[in-house]
Amino acid sequence: NHTGVNENLDRNTDLLSDFCNISALFSPEHGFFGSAQDGQKINSSIDKRHLIPIHSLYGDIRKPTQEMVDGLDMLIYDIQDIGSRFYTYISTLFLSMEIASECGIDFMVLDRPNPISGILVEGNILEPEFQSFIGAHPIPVRHGMTVGELSIMANEMGWIKDMKRANLTIIPMANWKRSYWLDKSEHPWINPHPEIRDIRTNLSYAGFGLIEGSNLNDGRGTDRPYMRAGAPWLSGFHLAEKLIKLDLPGVEFRVVEYIPRKKEADKAVPLHVNKICSGIDILITDPNRFDPLATATSILILANQLYPKEFKWDELNRIDMLFGHSQLRLFAAQGKPANYLPPLWLKDVIKFNEFRQKFLIYE
Repeated sequence: NHTGVNENLDRNTDLLSDFCNISALFSPEHGFFGSAQDGQKINSSIDKRHLIPIHSLYGDIRKPTQEMVDGLDMLIYDIQDIGSRFYTYISTLFLSMEIASECGIDFMVLDRPNPISGILVEGNILEPEFQSFIGAHPIPVRHGMTVGELSIMANEMGWIKDMKRANLTIIPMANWKRSYWLDKSEHPWINPHPEIRDIRTNLSYAGFGLIEGSNLNDGRGTDRPYMRAGAPWLSGFHLAEKLIKLDLPGVEFRVVEYIPRKKEADKAVPLHVNKICSGIDILITDPNRFDPLATATSILILANQLYPKEFKWDELNRIDMLFGHSQLRLFAAQGKPANYLPPLWLKDVIKFNEFRQKFLIYE
């Protein structure tokens, strides 16, 4: 997709066409140009520059079909991920590896950085019963891995369908270290998502993506997507007061009143569009200490407890799929404290940190 560029902003399709015959392109959620909104189905099309098909993997089809890959020697994955389990680029990676293994096609990953660094792991490991396209495999929400490392893990652990293995090649990055953040590198920032326009929003999304599973507005429809939470029935002062008492690391809260607006070009309508919302903005004071999962789950639990009549989870319990477990929803219903969950997922963090070591490429 649009994130596949080099340091000079040359597209991978143009660069690769000098060395091989590109027969087809496959685009993930948000489309080949990265402009489609969340959940917006995308039709297949033609790349007018190279006159080859662009097969959409975010429409009626999520996994490449045998017909799409017929005659191909290799599938190459070169997409900038954002480091969160529920972001669908890695689900597209795993399904593409699956068709490659089924059809005997080589699979190559051109590795790219985890933009929010590769050190910190946060959140619970996904439970199998909550497996979906927004949570494909048993990893934490913030997994701290590159797509190359994740593809090795999936291949070696038999996560590909029917325990098949892809003939996998990883082209590793040069000079990347786990402590690096993408905004500190010489590589240009490319918005991986229409609403993720900088590294702090990318970091915040690792928690605030959960808010999509509730009836809180998550800042979309404003200039602070995934950095804001509010609703017409909520008091930002009341919520901020409770959040400040939790003493969450690396973050401050600011009370805000705002109106979500729909842009003319947008297909998706923001939640509570054109309504006056009260809520909070988050101000990340220390990215290395800020815990997006702990912050977002605290907001959700407190909103549920403070406004039990108004607050609602998504009707399809999407929150369970996003969180990878029913714990968040059930503990909120039981009136558990807002800071109850992080100590519980600490054991998953420790377990996964140990488990992932044999799949890591970089120090």
